[in-house]
Amino acid sequence: MPRAHRHFLAGHVWHIKHRCHKKEFLLKFAKDRDLWRHWLFEARKRYGLCVFNYIITSNHIHLLVRDRGRGEISKSMQLIAGRTAQEYNRRKNRNGAYWEDRYHETAVETDTHLLRCMVYIDLNMVRAGVIKHPADWVWSGYHEIQSPPGRYRVIDQQELMKLLDITQYGQLQQHHKEQVENMLASVHHDQDPRWSSSIAVGSREYVDSIKHALGISGKYKHAAEESGSCVLRKL
Repeated sequence: MPRAHRHFLAGHVWHIKHRCHKKEFLLKFAKDRDLWRHWLFEARKRYGLCVFNYIITSNHIHLLVRDRGRGEISKSMQLIAGRTAQEYNRRKNRNGAYWEDRYHETAVETDTHLLRCMVYIDLNMVRAGVIKHPADWVWSGYHEIQSPPGRYRVIDQQELMKLLDITQYGQLQQHHKEQVENMLASVHHDQDPRWSSSIAVGSREYVDSIKHALGISGKYKHAAEESGSCVLRKL
């Protein structure tokens, strides 16, 4: 189970990565990925979790959410991780940890970095060599944005469109798809540690604001330029 969070700041978008215990493939069955997504939907209903993207792989998840300052992210992670683990362990007659003790979170600036982070999440299973295209993996925000379900939607379409300055949903689909296709056609869609191991990614001004907002803990963080972005990391 994830511990209470120390870094979430209201109003910011956060990329969360949470691995299964010892990187075990505890989400390898479709029923378990379906279960995780079910509880993500429940978290949105119960706590108003604002979701922009996600993907459920065989041994970890990625989640892109906005903090509205109501503790909804921590509550949601506790609900999703706890219920998924309980139901899996009950079905398998299993004891022991299901998730790594802590999930990692990265603040993402809501400019071009937001869409770049979305595409990074979309291509996760492509990088893993499991699929050729994000459309082939149904347990993802890419699939939901491009083929919206009639019920049980998770993505907050209106909030996402507002952040991307898009007024029509068809424009969102087209713009999103184009960005993914462009990245697939490039040679630069390998693993990028900025999105999964840093504390914040964005412009220098944005990263400095995050460092300042963290208060005393921000003194032990270092900002540096990486691949056209400013990245905040632990010293």
